[in-house]
Amino acid sequence: MTPRNIHEYLAEFDDIPGTRVYTARRARQGYHLNQFAMSLMKAENRERFKKDENAYLEEWPLTDDQKEAVLARDYNRMLDLGGNIYFLAKLFSTDGKSFQFAAGSMTGMTQEEYAAMMIGGGRSPEGNRSIKEGR
Repeated sequence: MTPRNIHEYLAEFDDIPGTRVYTARRARQGYHLNQFAMSLMKAENRERFKKDENAYLEEWPLTDDQKEAVLARDYNRMLDLGGNIYFLAKLFSTDGKSFQFAAGSMTGMTQEEYAAMMIGGGRSPEGNRSIKEGR
């Protein structure tokens, strides 16, 4: 068996519609973003962040895109920029939001619509399975 090119294999993950696979590349890209999010586990850091989000973010070596995504609470963008949803949970928890709220916002649904979908059995496996092939 011929060994697969690891880069070609990992690129296939980017072809899954609506899904961001947390790869080693994303982990490296989002290291500081995730460390920022984990810092919100401490009450004193949550208070400092809520008092002045811009100033708190300046303490972290985040990219401008990452800072903008945090300030906009654009969770999909944060995922694209290397965020890990389990670390980002500290951010939406700091905002008093639930995981269900965040998941709904990432799918373009309200929290109530997302809950109803999940109670109803989740998303259908039918639909787009490949971005590049449009199927």
